[in-house]
Amino acid sequence: MAFTITMLSWSAIEFGDEIAEAGQHRHALEAIKWGTDYFVKAHTHPNVLWAEVGDGDTDHYCWQRPEDMTTSRQAFKIDADNPGSDLAGETAAAMAAASIVFRKSNPHYSHLLLHHAQQLFEFADKYRGKYDSSVVAAKSYYASVSGYGDELLWAALWLYRATGGSGKYLEYVVDKAEAFGGTGWAIKEFSWTSSTPDCRSLPPSCYWI
Repeated sequence: MAFTITMLSWSAIEFGDEIAEAGQHRHALEAIKWGTDYFVKAHTHPNVLWAEVGDGDTDHYCWQRPEDMTTSRQAFKIDADNPGSDLAGETAAAMAAASIVFRKSNPHYSHLLLHHAQQLFEFADKYRGKYDSSVVAAKSYYASVSGYGDELLWAALWLYRATGGSGKYLEYVVDKAEAFGGTGWAIKEFSWTSSTPDCRSLPPSCYWI
């Protein structure tokens, strides 16, 4: 979900004029805000993010409409004792990217999203770990294949752009790029579990995002 909101936001940033010409700008903003509103509610504490509701096993055996479901709706979270740097990092990227989208039309909401993004990034970096080690129910369905280094780089780059070029985020990427796999040539995909940015050509060209 976080990856989807990041990509929708990126699309709105890069192709906003074209989306508006097609008469879809309002719909695009509504779709993004639907996701970010959920993330704001799920981020209940600087170091807490609610990660999943229900589990794949019981959900896949249930063929009822949501109103009639009787399966477990247990909620799972990541926190300082049960980290999930990949999940927190991608959610930070989504909120940072969305903050750019809403900067002109809703500056208060944009500021709120940036605040959450910065808190989530700090949480992701300070308490490192793969989210599927903390939310075991997710492992069979959404395993963290690439680890969390790629999401930390990805989040830092979006925060760099969302903050108007804050040096600390650029320094973070420069310092961590090699260790987190952002300077190699073996990147073969870009997906929800593998969002490694190519950090070989940093500023001024890091504005590729």
